[in-house]
Amino acid sequence: MRERNNESAENYLETILRLSERLPVVRSVDIANELDYKKSSVSIAMKNLREKNHITMTDAGYIYLTDEGKAIAEMIYERHKTLRRALEALGVDFDTADRDACKIEHVISKESFDAVKKYMAKVLDD
Repeated sequence: MRERNNESAENYLETILRLSERLPVVRSVDIANELDYKKSSVSIAMKNLREKNHITMTDAGYIYLTDEGKAIAEMIYERHKTLRRALEALGVDFDTADRDACKIEHVISKESFDAVKKYMAKVLDD
């Protein structure tokens, strides 16, 4: 099970993944703007992610996920989308479901998430 203190790192990785899908390059300022964080906070986080080999940065400041970082980001993003869809299916409005999914995605066990995912696939296929 992942530790709770990884929640911040997971959020950053997920944000980099999402930004990379819509921007030609991702920079710290893009992350700061997306999350409404101070650039200095993002800079510290990027240093930590580089040290963990989850991202690389070019001299020009372009940020790229490593294979390991991308795997984590994709796992978190899948959880986010699935949990948001599940909450919406239960009648929760999009904004609330999105906020709650962002919290739940970091603490839900693999077993519980797999059960939600399996259930949602069954419900959506019926």
